Amino acid sequence: MSKLTHLNRRGEAHMVDISAKLDSSRTAHAQSSVELTEAIVTAISDDALPKGDLFATARIAGIQAAKKCSDLIPLCHPLPLTKISIDIELHNNSLLISAVCKTTAKTGVEMEALTAASVAALTLYDMCKGIDKGMIIRDTKLLEKSGGKSGHWQAEN
Repeated sequence: MSKLTHLNRRGEAHMVDISAKLDSSRTAHAQSSVELTEAIVTAISDDALPKGDLFATARIAGIQAAKKCSDLIPLCHPLPLTKISIDIELHNNSLLISAVCKTTAKTGVEMEALTAASVAALTLYDMCKGIDKGMIIRDTKLLEKSGGKSGHWQAEN
């Protein structure tokens, strides 16, 4: 069993000291999906969403969320992000969100990628809820990360 690094000797939460770690190139890829109702799929296909450009709004929200991750997650370190990409695709009755974050820093960008995917999904929900509130946000997960001491990791299919 590995030691929880965000707890001190007394079991109290604290921010991990990363000052002795070396900067390295790090990447994380996360995803989330939003299961849509038929009415929303039709509105997307007909470009008839009342709140405007669904995909651009969700992409920008995801990018902003990644940049603000350390403000949202109490023990996250603020990171100089060098790339954030958010891709959203309609697959049958779901919108699949893919978020990739990169940095050259002392700690990884998994939380930034997960936050980006999550907030993009929430934004998609917000943009479509006027048509039907029956959407379901599903499967927010880390797909892959690289860099740092632990190296490469990839989720099993």
